[in-house]
Amino acid sequence: MDDIVFKLIESEKNRQKEGLELIPSENYVSSAVLSAMGSVLTNKYSEGYPSFKGISPNEKLWDEAKISEEILPNYRYYGGQVNVDRIERLAISRAMKLFHADHANVQPHSGANANEAVYFAWCEPGDKILAMNLAHGGHLTHGSPVTRSAKIYNFIAYGTNEDGDIDYDELERLALSEKPKIILVGYSAFMKVPDFDRVAKIGNKIGALLMADMAHVAGLIAGGVHENPLDHGFHVMTTTTHKTLRGPRGGLILSRGNVASPLKKPEKTIENIPILIDRAVFPGTQGGPLEHVIAAKAVAFGEALKPEFKEYAQNIVKNAKALASRLIKNGFVLQGGGTENHLVLVNVKESYGVSGKMFEKALDKVGLTLNANALPCDGAAAFRPSGVRLGTPAITTRGMGVHEMEQIADWMKEIAEICVEIGDEESLDDKKYVKDFETVHKEVVKLAMKFPLPKGTV
Repeated sequence: MDDIVFKLIESEKNRQKEGLELIPSENYVSSAVLSAMGSVLTNKYSEGYPSFKGISPNEKLWDEAKISEEILPNYRYYGGQVNVDRIERLAISRAMKLFHADHANVQPHSGANANEAVYFAWCEPGDKILAMNLAHGGHLTHGSPVTRSAKIYNFIAYGTNEDGDIDYDELERLALSEKPKIILVGYSAFMKVPDFDRVAKIGNKIGALLMADMAHVAGLIAGGVHENPLDHGFHVMTTTTHKTLRGPRGGLILSRGNVASPLKKPEKTIENIPILIDRAVFPGTQGGPLEHVIAAKAVAFGEALKPEFKEYAQNIVKNAKALASRLIKNGFVLQGGGTENHLVLVNVKESYGVSGKMFEKALDKVGLTLNANALPCDGAAAFRPSGVRLGTPAITTRGMGVHEMEQIADWMKEIAEICVEIGDEESLDDKKYVKDFETVHKEVVKLAMKFPLPKGTV
């Protein structure tokens, strides 16, 4: 055993146990997911794909027992694949059932890899992609100039309006004038439910591929409390498998269309997008899949198919709305005036005259973990953003409810007032304020210990 590494892991366990994780892209997985990730599957190389025969949630052929027992032909580059084929086919079938898809690729190592694979499947270098502006809540992989994809494809950005919603008029104007190959609806800091029908109509006018990056809300979609873009005419949905879906860190691509052998070289048509995506993932943009992570994805998808996951998704949204309501009562200005999902964006600068980064660091001192986040008012290059981003997936996993949300919002007010008194970020470590932070920290730890992490994870 490596004593140094395992001591640090123990320290991280204690940090998670004694603090409250408010970052909306973080969650706690079950012991079953952890066990799959730490299994001997990490030893196996499995370049290629299993056969897709018999995997369809819309037909009577869909049978988990059959899928997990059959030995079928595969398209792998190595032998010894009988068990990983069964596991990967099981992950594929569960993902398809969970998200009403015709096909699922469970191999992407991350959400970024999933997005790049879709771009690579459908676009040529220089082709246009219409996506949300990063400064308005979009994601780095949707066209930020610091990314590889932005150097290959021509990204055009639409923004949000004064209400914090997508500016659909701007989106339509840009789509009709620029005629992008892909229209992408996706975000990392957006608190509304998109109008997928309207975007689908716009995309169909110009024959664009309709792509949704639902990394943040996939668990809400699985739980039935958020619209599913695949049910509204979208061709592709990408997501991470952690966040609200409560699985391992990894990516997933779901699609509608014709499913065929990955060895077949298809025409570039929307009907063939599943096989185009498969070829784009491997060998297009990745090598060997992480079969231990795919096994953990299969476990997480199975958990998300259970009735209790729907209750969990409902509670995430209920808690987020309660948190937003109390924050407003406590004098915080929220982007969009509240939330419709799991995420809340707070304009700390406008509320208390404090930068988002200073507030993040101050909250970290008391065991409340969130992240500073730029707002549309900050522009594209905000080194000291005005806002913070927080959400309820992780604390809802721990069993917290409305009462705890109100307590968290009250602590945030208390810390904001201390920050006002301190005046600047450099003075956060001033001994004069240590006792104030320690008092709140003890209260946070006391609450956290009443709501343990999932059994078997610590």
